[in-house]
Amino acid sequence: MSSQPVFIPVGALADGFAPDSNILTPVADLNGRTLDLEFADGARATLAFDTSGNVRTEAGEFACRVTSVRDGVYFIDYIGGGDGARPATTSVVADVKKGLVTSVTGSLPTESEARLDAFTRVERGLPLTGVVAQIRHGRIAQGGAAGAGMPLHAPTADLIGMRNLYTYSPTERYEHIYLNENFYTWQCLAGVEAGLADVDRCYMIGIADKLTLFVWCEKIVPTLGVVMIDLERMKTDGKIFGYQGSNFGALSNFPVGAVAQILNVTRHPQ
Repeated sequence: MSSQPVFIPVGALADGFAPDSNILTPVADLNGRTLDLEFADGARATLAFDTSGNVRTEAGEFACRVTSVRDGVYFIDYIGGGDGARPATTSVVADVKKGLVTSVTGSLPTESEARLDAFTRVERGLPLTGVVAQIRHGRIAQGGAAGAGMPLHAPTADLIGMRNLYTYSPTERYEHIYLNENFYTWQCLAGVEAGLADVDRCYMIGIADKLTLFVWCEKIVPTLGVVMIDLERMKTDGKIFGYQGSNFGALSNFPVGAVAQILNVTRHPQ
């Protein structure tokens, strides 16, 4: 009888992904620039980038990672944001050419929240995962007024039905199947989570043609993933956020990137 695969902390996952990872090299394109963001719900934010890899916001100054999977589109990520009650990160997708922006503020459950079992969550009418993703769409203000004319980023069905292979490094490979607008399933084909699989809550935001912002919230080990999927370039880049270990005492927010391959596409009859 084969042994049962074991779910591991996010910190151990980071260690497995790190060697020879297919992540993008950070870019300095935004150094010295300030982006004033205006969101559809009325919220505003300012991102001021210095020349040392930090970003200043209304909440303080944070070390950040900036990458660009496609020309003019930037993925900005840092630990911080939220209401301060739970550990949180902020990921921003800024399309500086179109003047559009999407922000994802993700927060982790407290230890007591994370230890609620699935049946109790169902009884209480709670989501199966304690990980929360708040997604806002808006515009980048330019010349004192937000850029107009382009529709805001919005949910997309472009990935639904796809079965994709993602190679994160020479040792780490995963398969994703995008089931519907709320859920996807994943399995680890090779790597530190080999043999593991699950179905988790997800969000898919259309950024441009064949470019999707994919967000997922895992329920067994509290994990937030925020990744740009470019099926024109067949490349992904983003991050995974969670607790370093099982004692809830430290955080892990590590970059991930993969080479993508579409294995097949399923279209259900109407």
